[in-house]
Amino acid sequence: DSGTFADRMMMEGDPFNFIEGMTIAAVATGATRGYIYLRSEYPQAFATLKEAIANGVTAGVLGENILGSGKTFHLEVRLGAGAYICGEETSLLESLEGKRGIVRAKPPIPALKGFLGKPTLVNNVMTFTAVPWILENGAKAYADYGMGRSLGTLPIQLAGNIKHGGLIEMAFGITLRQVIEVFGGGTRSGRPVRAVQVGGPLGAYFPDHLLDTPLDYEAMAAKKGLVGHGGIVVFDDTVDMAAQARFAFEFCATESCGKCTPCRIGATRGVETMDKVIAGIRPDANLKLVEDLCEVMTDGSLCAMGGLTPMPVMSAITHFPEDFRRAGDLPAAAE
Repeated sequence: DSGTFADRMMMEGDPFNFIEGMTIAAVATGATRGYIYLRSEYPQAFATLKEAIANGVTAGVLGENILGSGKTFHLEVRLGAGAYICGEETSLLESLEGKRGIVRAKPPIPALKGFLGKPTLVNNVMTFTAVPWILENGAKAYADYGMGRSLGTLPIQLAGNIKHGGLIEMAFGITLRQVIEVFGGGTRSGRPVRAVQVGGPLGAYFPDHLLDTPLDYEAMAAKKGLVGHGGIVVFDDTVDMAAQARFAFEFCATESCGKCTPCRIGATRGVETMDKVIAGIRPDANLKLVEDLCEVMTDGSLCAMGGLTPMPVMSAITHFPEDFRRAGDLPAAAE
């Protein structure tokens, strides 16, 4: 996700923790081979991981007969081409097999039929990274962090128009406002915060009156948002939210794998319709069309790429309606 960098910082700064988590998961599930699928834009992480894996093999904690236990776990780093859709697990598996990164229909799920048709455990970097600490300290100690059903800690990445950007790790339950003001120091420009996007490029835009929402899965979902990978991008009061809504469609059109029609065609039509809204061409009618389009994409897309694209679009329209009706209502003939 754009605006997120926790995985990269972990892989570059403490690769052994990540590798240990994968090894524990492999031993627990009986897996003998593991792959780290890495985007090509992370050359430093690639070099660091390869060296760490080689050191692990030399130390006897990877490869054949791990620590004399008779267990085998071979680990390998594979570079992808950087396609956003390959963050979706089945597209990742297709790419890992040397094919084009396209979403697979489910069922079967990867746990039953994944890489090369074999049962495959697919998790993100931060999940595996948490495993060694949980194994050492116990599940209850980890669950004591957080709130409600959102247990444990969340890596929060601050980016955008923020005075102090970077990575922090906190228990679930800290509010957006606390993250932005206490840790981020407010906007870099010194202007008021107008919008905050949480959860990556497909996350919702939250206005100021929602910044006291706790960062946990249930609280965010109740406000029609998502936690995602913990990325927070801050915008001050100069942001054009109509342009941001258009960008969400444009991003989806560019990154879609093209397999399903709601995502492939819907995003392209979304860009075209948003252009009309921004130009002041029948904004009310075209905004209604955008709403209908978002409903189709949410209900009909094969994966979260198309299914979540409406979230930033509709949140921008809902919370910042003034940005979508500035140019006046031009006559239909203007189309």
